Amino acid sequence: MEFRPCIDIHNGKVKQIVGSSLKDAGDQAEENFVSTQDAAFYADFYKKDGISGGHIILLNPAGSGYYEATKQQAFAALLAYPGGLQVGGGIHADNAEEFLQKGASHVIVTSYVFSDGRVNYRNLEQLQHRVGREHLVLDLSCRKKEDGGYYIVTDRWQKFTDEKVTHDLLDHLMGYADEFLIHAVDVEGKASGIETGLVSLLGTWGKIPVTYAGGVGSFDDLALLKEKGEDHLNVTIGSALDLFGGNMEYRKVLDFVRS
Repeated sequence: MEFRPCIDIHNGKVKQIVGSSLKDAGDQAEENFVSTQDAAFYADFYKKDGISGGHIILLNPAGSGYYEATKQQAFAALLAYPGGLQVGGGIHADNAEEFLQKGASHVIVTSYVFSDGRVNYRNLEQLQHRVGREHLVLDLSCRKKEDGGYYIVTDRWQKFTDEKVTHDLLDHLMGYADEFLIHAVDVEGKASGIETGLVSLLGTWGKIPVTYAGGVGSFDDLALLKEKGEDHLNVTIGSALDLFGGNMEYRKVLDFVRS
């Protein structure tokens, strides 16, 4: 297990939000935390601790009046820690190379591939051709359905696809990507416990790096993630971390994942 930190940027500021509350109209979101520090501060902080593979997420769409401020925050973070961070949020075939040139190790793709209740494999192939599999992270947002399975969702997590998360699906998608970032949507941003079923499914796969995001709010949750994920999953922690106003001490998290 590795700790993969996050730098979420919304309206030009580093924040932690409740993901399901994010709305493009009016650039609105329910905020758990708004930092007084900029994105470069956190990038330098992680760099000094030798933590790589963290992700910068731009939470404003390109049409937003805040997008340029958010983008410049991301660029500043990449400049502070070149090669140490991944970047996502509005990534597509025409802008991915720009973020890599600014210092991102990988680009994280979401809506360009997962949109309108389907997986757009044509766009995925175009992006892979443009930047290479070794620079691509697929962000799979998953929600549980009545049949007990977890399915990829799109459009701010509101539309279900027919793509059920299985080992076969992961085997197929790994042909396009170097890593997966998996969001457990139903518990994202709530720090109220992990999705144990999803974690167990991912933990028994373990063929390329997988970072789990969603619901970690205590060291009991972290221990359960390590157990159910068979120590194959990396973890990101947002609102629960003391850096973002939560109760989990950053240093103790590092000690735990490194033990």
